[in-house]
Amino acid sequence: MDWLDVYKHKRIAIDEAVSKIRSDSDVIVGQCASEPQGCMERFHIVADKVENVRVFSVLTLKPYDFYMKPEMKGHFELASWFHAPGSRAALKTGTGTVTYVPNMLHRAASDRIHVHRPEFFFGTCTPPDSHGFVSLSLGVTYEKDMVEAAETVILEVNPRLPRIFGDTQVHVSQVDFFVEHDQEVPFLPAPNPDTTDMAIGAHIAELVDDGSTIQLGIGGIPNAAALALRDKKDLGVHTEMLVDSIMELYEMGVVTNGKKALKKGKFIATFAMGSRKFYDWLDDNVAVEFQRGSWVNDPSVVAQNSKMVSINTCISVDLTGQVASESIGPAQYSGTGGQSDTATGAVAGFDGLGKSIIACYSTAKKGTVSTIVPMLPEGSAVTLHRSLVDHVVTEHGIARLRGRTVRERVRELINVANPAFREELLSQAKALGYI
Repeated sequence: MDWLDVYKHKRIAIDEAVSKIRSDSDVIVGQCASEPQGCMERFHIVADKVENVRVFSVLTLKPYDFYMKPEMKGHFELASWFHAPGSRAALKTGTGTVTYVPNMLHRAASDRIHVHRPEFFFGTCTPPDSHGFVSLSLGVTYEKDMVEAAETVILEVNPRLPRIFGDTQVHVSQVDFFVEHDQEVPFLPAPNPDTTDMAIGAHIAELVDDGSTIQLGIGGIPNAAALALRDKKDLGVHTEMLVDSIMELYEMGVVTNGKKALKKGKFIATFAMGSRKFYDWLDDNVAVEFQRGSWVNDPSVVAQNSKMVSINTCISVDLTGQVASESIGPAQYSGTGGQSDTATGAVAGFDGLGKSIIACYSTAKKGTVSTIVPMLPEGSAVTLHRSLVDHVVTEHGIARLRGRTVRERVRELINVANPAFREELLSQAKALGYI
């Protein structure tokens, strides 16, 4: 059979695809905009036929029945590499259907495959091209690894997905089943930075030199940082996630990728999420290349970029520079993601010009709590070791930590704390023997 006959032979309905899940299986699903929502919305229909099914995901976009309903306990468990609102809500309600998988992004796929070869991978793709290849489109962070490792591969075909270059191509012969599911591609609402975000963004921009290679995430602070970079020149991009603000910097002429030491002329990322305009920009764009997270986020690869700047956000920072970005005390809030990967790579930059920047608001809970704290709350996960933090930025300024003593770090961090908490922080620092 030619590839078109093979493709037609492998097409099945959503419920038929879901019915293939069996007990005691690992089911890996695509992340974010690559989420196979048609199938995931139907996972729960086989609950009475299966037990102990683990569904591995990142930033699950919807509160699906298979993990939100308490009666799913014992049948399905969502094993999240990075929590989203739905999984956080399920944890709070105590359904017993959600757990967290500690990881560094560049090893997420290989670590899990080492433990247990997945029985199923459910992902999304474009329709096949004239040669019989589909594109995994908006994400290959771990998706391509799972296509190769899983016993059974099921892909939802969505004609609205952009075709993206890089390690995204899969031939129809490598896929067991296709489900055709035409739906709007999940998108991110455009962030609307406030005055605090803009102040933080301006401080971050002070630290980014012309010709730097940047890694930038999502949200108010990263978007504000992008806006503040509009007067820079010849920036390059090597990032875990591509978003609208990167496209906008390119359209302004700020990002050219012309000074990059690695993959010159290319936007390098592992996944993307944004607006419809952004997806149209990504489609067949030869300047954009998606590669596996195991390569893009490998610190030894990140370190090959010239003037690499890793820009991440956090929940809190202690007075010595330890960073908690994923938990509030013992309560898992999000995940490690690529923060440790890119920060490690940046500080190890081959040219000695890399920078690891952590940004946060100076307060939380409507100004009642300082995010700069004497010690991280008991049970907090330390996402970033203090030796991997060069700068901490709040709306009040830049704390320069690289190479500094604990005493110097304490004073730097107190200076960027909210003024209402500085005296108390100074007193606590003295009690702890830091100064």
